[in-house]
Amino acid sequence: MIKKIVFALVCLATFGMNAQNGTVSPYSFFGLGDLRTATTVENHMMGGIGMYTDSIHVNLQNPASLGGMGLQIDETFGITTYTAGSSYQNIDLKTANEAESSSVTNLDYLSVAFALRKGLGVGFGILPVTSVGYNIDSFSTNDQGADVTNNFAGIGGLNKVYVSLGYGITKNLRVGVSANYNFGTLENARTQVIDGVQLATFDNRTSRIGGLDFNYSLNYTPKISENLTLYTNVRINAKTELESRNEQSIGSLVADPDSSAFGIEIETIDVNLDANGLKETIVNVPTKTTFGLGIGEEKKWFLGGEYSNQAMSEFTNVFLDVNNLEYEDASVVAFGGFFVPDHSSFKYLQRITYRAGYRIEKTGMIVNGTPIDNFGITFGVGLPLGRSYSNVNLGFEIGKRGTTEGLLVEENYFKINIGLSLNDQWFRKAKIN
Repeated sequence: MIKKIVFALVCLATFGMNAQNGTVSPYSFFGLGDLRTATTVENHMMGGIGMYTDSIHVNLQNPASLGGMGLQIDETFGITTYTAGSSYQNIDLKTANEAESSSVTNLDYLSVAFALRKGLGVGFGILPVTSVGYNIDSFSTNDQGADVTNNFAGIGGLNKVYVSLGYGITKNLRVGVSANYNFGTLENARTQVIDGVQLATFDNRTSRIGGLDFNYSLNYTPKISENLTLYTNVRINAKTELESRNEQSIGSLVADPDSSAFGIEIETIDVNLDANGLKETIVNVPTKTTFGLGIGEEKKWFLGGEYSNQAMSEFTNVFLDVNNLEYEDASVVAFGGFFVPDHSSFKYLQRITYRAGYRIEKTGMIVNGTPIDNFGITFGVGLPLGRSYSNVNLGFEIGKRGTTEGLLVEENYFKINIGLSLNDQWFRKAKIN
């Protein structure tokens, strides 16, 4: 049954990762788009922290967790975990003068992990990294007193496929590494209409981006008493240099109310980007470092916090440079945990996992001289499937990003996350009595 579910999820992912419009945020206009949540529902509901690991769940942020896959169940086989997640997000957008609402539904990740032997695990999967999805109108008056309308629109984003390996050096010390291949296309268009001028102008830009990066992690989880465990974690998302192959076309068009586009193109010129050194460029994504510390009782409760820092002031994307955007160093402070009343109880409600957390994020973006911050509160439950180790995870998030100051947009969002964590048995070793 599980194998049939996995096959269906693979088919869904193949279509969904390419077809979905991952965001409706105007802030996806900047950088490489809106940064997606690269974590499972289980971890996301604990404020997004990735330090906690166990033997039956996939942890997309922390490859060192793979060093413990299956160790607490039965050493005669390697456990295999399939996990997939999707989300629905409703966003209320408002400026100083206007307000509107929008929503988006996404497939967020698809992953498989399994133990090769005691203390050694491997995982692989696919998930979105960024999403671009905006349509913005800007109104102004030029030096001649004519009304000017600029329309900015964009679609696309980056995905990644990854392979991770985790190894347990000792019972309490584990290390891991992930190799990620990032790929995707960003399409950005600007159309300008001037009142009294017959033809509008357009500037269309396309970037096809690809590149490899690596993530490293280390977990140290010593016992500090008979029941309590100390959880410590260090993760490094290494600096990435992504290759961008770019195209640009400019021209004129005439407005057409019956056209699904802004108008009908009259003249199109392909810009010679080679002459400006912009045909092939490098997108520099700085190193991100995360430190985590927590405490808990195994299979009972956990409470922890994380701090992440990224030198976004070093981020560059020269082809899609924006005049009103600057970068400063980004950071995230997050806290979260879970509680299980009694994991071995025959009463179903006693075996439910209750999770909650919150995070405060400085995105590193400064738009119109105003820093863009993000705040979120998360909570949810893990629902066991029968007496197995599989479960359905349901989560909720309430948050706010941005501000109405500086002619900007404030986003108030509500998000519903659903994840499946399905366990199966591979590599069963035969025993002779």
